[in-house]
Amino acid sequence: MPSNVQELRPKTDSEKITINLGFVDLGQIDLLVQEGFYSNRTDFIRTAIRNQLDRHNDNVRNSVARHQLDLGLRHFTRQDLETARAAGEVLHIQVLGLATIAPDVTPELARQTIGSLHVLGALHASAAVKEALRDRMR
Repeated sequence: MPSNVQELRPKTDSEKITINLGFVDLGQIDLLVQEGFYSNRTDFIRTAIRNQLDRHNDNVRNSVARHQLDLGLRHFTRQDLETARAAGEVLHIQVLGLATIAPDVTPELARQTIGSLHVLGALHASAAVKEALRDRMR
C-alpha cells in the first residue's frame, strides 16, 4: 500500500462466517437486493444481525457485567505477559470481541502466565500459542 494511503478498516475488523439458508429465504433476500433495499446479500445479513443485537442490547450488557467480560479489543503483548510473570500473577482472560496475543509471545510464556482463556468472538494468536493454551480455553 502506498505510504500516502491509509487503510480505513484494519484486517482484524471482521471475521468471516458461513451460514446455510433455505432457497426461499435466499430468494427473498435476493429480491430485496434486486429491488434496491440492500446493496447485496451481505448488507442484508449484517443489517439483520445488527437489528437483533440492538434488540437484545440490555441482555448482552447484563451478561457482560455478570460474567465480568472485557468488551471490545484486548491485546496482550510479550511485555504484558513478562510483567505478569515477574509479579507472580496468572491471568484469567475473558473477552467478548477480539483477543489478540502478540506474535512474539512464546508458547512457554503463554502457559506460564495465562491460567484460563474465554473468548466470545475471535482469538488471534500463533498456532503454537493456541495449541499450548488449548486445555485452558473454554
